[in-house]
Amino acid sequence: MKIRLVLKPGQDGTKELVHRFGERLVCVRYRYDAEKKKRFKTVELIVDEVDWQPIPKPDEIVGIRVEYEEYALRKRVKEAGGWWNGEMRIWELRYVQVEALGLEARMVREEEENYGNGEWGSEGL
Repeated sequence: MKIRLVLKPGQDGTKELVHRFGERLVCVRYRYDAEKKKRFKTVELIVDEVDWQPIPKPDEIVGIRVEYEEYALRKRVKEAGGWWNGEMRIWELRYVQVEALGLEARMVREEEENYGNGEWGSEGL
């Protein structure tokens, strides 16, 4: 089966489907089956929505929380190339190092303290 046409919601040929499916409609596809000599109109729908955070790139700088009393952990972060950001009160280091240390659960997300310029922090150095 070949797809010959993909339409976005609101384009000609989608109006009835937009009315039927509303905001859940992603696109309408027209598929053609040469053997059966049939045309099929299919739709792509959103059926679920959940919050999700993309995994940072290996060289992306991310922030992590390490409590003051966690001396051994602070030392490991420093040895891995991490540095203290006194203004944000977090440790920063490359994601690949966070992963190697198993500290993904301690990562600071942007919404927690308006951290950095990106979703996880500022891009690499």
